[in-house]
Amino acid sequence: MHPVFQRFSLALLLGGSALAALSAEPSAPPPVPAYPLERLTLREAEALFERRNHELQIAQRAVESSEADVITAAARPNPTLAIGTSRISPSQGVGSGSLWDKRVDTVIGLSQVFERGNKRELRTGLAEAAVAASRSDRSEVERQQRGTLHAAYYDLLLAQDKVSIIGETAVSYQKLFDAAQLRLKAGDISETELARISVDALRAQNDTRVARAELARAQFVLAYLIGAEREATRIQAADPWPALEPPLRPADVDALVDARADVRAAQARFAAAERGRELARALRTRDITAGVQYERFPSDTSNNSYGFFVSVPLFINNYYEGEIRKSEAELGAARDGLERVRALAVADVSRARSDLESAAERVQRSREAVLMAAEKAAKGAEFAYSRGAIGVTDLLDARRQLYVTRLEAATVQADHARALAGWRAATTADPTR
Repeated sequence: MHPVFQRFSLALLLGGSALAALSAEPSAPPPVPAYPLERLTLREAEALFERRNHELQIAQRAVESSEADVITAAARPNPTLAIGTSRISPSQGVGSGSLWDKRVDTVIGLSQVFERGNKRELRTGLAEAAVAASRSDRSEVERQQRGTLHAAYYDLLLAQDKVSIIGETAVSYQKLFDAAQLRLKAGDISETELARISVDALRAQNDTRVARAELARAQFVLAYLIGAEREATRIQAADPWPALEPPLRPADVDALVDARADVRAAQARFAAAERGRELARALRTRDITAGVQYERFPSDTSNNSYGFFVSVPLFINNYYEGEIRKSEAELGAARDGLERVRALAVADVSRARSDLESAAERVQRSREAVLMAAEKAAKGAEFAYSRGAIGVTDLLDARRQLYVTRLEAATVQADHARALAGWRAATTADPTR
């Protein structure tokens, strides 16, 4: 192939590739990192969450959109070019010759609007305040979603513990049932006692199915939060239950509340409303439109001329009372919204602290008293039943009590873990400040 055609083909190929890249659909989200989902730690779940969470991605798009609004707000008005033609005779036409020699009068004008009253600066400040609000909104979405992530992780851990506890109980009931069948043949127990054991064994099997269904639901909830929906059935929580950590009383609750993302967003919206009121008031400052023009008369070249003009609006029918009153109402609404958000944040911090303290007390009591007593009673009943000192009814009662107590202890641990996540979320500061 001739070198010229080779270069042309290469240029065509490169140009087509660039055009295809520009016109292609948005790229797919990055693939899920190769974390071991079968033993997923909370830290690894957070890493997936930061990259793949759908709500975070939507909030980030809102930030990018508001950042583009700053560019729009800072732009100056474009100049206007106008071209007009007159004295076109229907009977004589426009004459012969080139376009420049036609028998028509032509006016070419160029005009520019000059804004006054710092409108451009106020628009830019309003847009920048909106950017600050959207960034804090994104941080608030992350704060809430991270709390939801922690709760979902601990829900999965609770579901796993329930499957383990119920599975162990079902196995022990099955062993007891098998041993009871042998004792029935030997004449040591009655068929009624065997039936009682069989009922509890079947109930444990049903509980196992229910627990596995709860486990699947917990897996799907966590999978959605970390963007791994297709891998939901593989996810297993690997972290232990968090240690008991009494919440530290903040030295300055007001400073803590003011640092939260939701409060920072409300403060930014209040600042934007203030700039919006100033911008509405600035509408009463007249903008000036100035321009220059060139007039050409082919029939008399000596009459070609230049000119300029200036125009200002006359505030006769509208003095922008409506815009100003609306901006003042929006400012009042932003002030009320800030006070409301701040009050909710104070209540959220207080509630989270109370929930965590209560959950920690329940965990302590469950570990040191209830669970230990139930385990001791169950072991004593097993020993007594093996020696023939008690009947099967007492043994089953002790086992049921231990079974229920173990499930309650796991639930209490999950309540504490969720309360701890809620406390950390309630006291998380806005990273954009």
